[in-house]
Amino acid sequence: MKYFDHAASTPPHPEVIRTIAEVMQAHYGNPSSLHASGEAGFKLLKKAREVCAGTLGVQPSEIVFTSGATESNNMAIKGAALQYRSRGKHLVTSMIEHPSVYESFRQLEGFGFEVAFVPVQTNGTVDIETVMRTVREDTVLVSIMHVNNETGSIQPVAEIARELKQKYPRVLVHVDGVQGFGKVPLQLKDSGIDLYSLSAHKFRGPRGAGLLYVRKGIQLFPLLSGGGQESGVRSGTENVPAVVGMAKALRLAKEQEAEHVRNWRKVRERLVEGIASLPELELNSPAEGAPHIVHFSFPGMKPEVVLHCLEEEGLEVSTKSACSSKTSEPSRVLLAMGKSMETAQSGIRISLGDEHTSEDADLLIEALTKAVKRLSGLKGGLK
Repeated sequence: MKYFDHAASTPPHPEVIRTIAEVMQAHYGNPSSLHASGEAGFKLLKKAREVCAGTLGVQPSEIVFTSGATESNNMAIKGAALQYRSRGKHLVTSMIEHPSVYESFRQLEGFGFEVAFVPVQTNGTVDIETVMRTVREDTVLVSIMHVNNETGSIQPVAEIARELKQKYPRVLVHVDGVQGFGKVPLQLKDSGIDLYSLSAHKFRGPRGAGLLYVRKGIQLFPLLSGGGQESGVRSGTENVPAVVGMAKALRLAKEQEAEHVRNWRKVRERLVEGIASLPELELNSPAEGAPHIVHFSFPGMKPEVVLHCLEEEGLEVSTKSACSSKTSEPSRVLLAMGKSMETAQSGIRISLGDEHTSEDADLLIEALTKAVKRLSGLKGGLK
């Protein structure tokens, strides 16, 4: 079976698996304990923090380890909103954010905050001027994702952060970097970005590990109370093996970024050409999108039918994002881009990994062509 769902989760790197196994076996002491085993675990955490910070170009004290992107996003958004609520209760985000961001803002609305959901253009990107016009004197936080998890549209987060800091220096800027890290370059230091979320299993690290960059000087209201780990922001015993594995995966992903991006662009170009040659399909990813994601729709056709046709040929793709794929709702992202309901209900996402080649793209297009030919007569009858 060939796997084309790397935006949902990537296979752990063999070196990461080996590292995690070694740490699990040899370093089981609680890193908060004072004995030698605890101290050994603490040293590993410290080293992992230094590696993560060095890879991202920030300070080790600015790294908070979490269980993944959902926790990082919740911590950044709710932690900032609650900590700085004396400044105001106005928050800004976009209409195409991942559910862990979108639902965090919905929850804050229930707590009395006012949230502005900025629309996107037809190519799936937010307009900088629209964001700037939405921000007010009482805005506390602006949160915009780097790369959209469904279509791969790249948001101008660095430009937004820079302009915001010039005009509204007290407004905090959060970026969900989950789909962008290792695929689309982004400089954190001196960028104006205050908070940045990552998840390890999106770059060949383990599931259950993530991090949040918190710029020095920013305080977050802790969502978890307890022993005060992670500088009091995130209580709970740290998952040392997973954190060490994440640090290794992070470093490897950054070191190999240029090589991977070159390959992804080549494979993506082949896929886009193949999809464009099938008039029954509608390409949703912008031409200038992220190198590892291609999204299209088969209007009038249930996406799971296409997915299973491809699966019969030994190919695994996804419908929408993994976090939304089990709901029958149309894609919120595609509707925000102005797509029709038929298009929004029939999206398929192909996401690439390090191992994919142009021959894999040809195989996928061949299987897709067969599926389209087989299913075209059923359009409309499957709704």
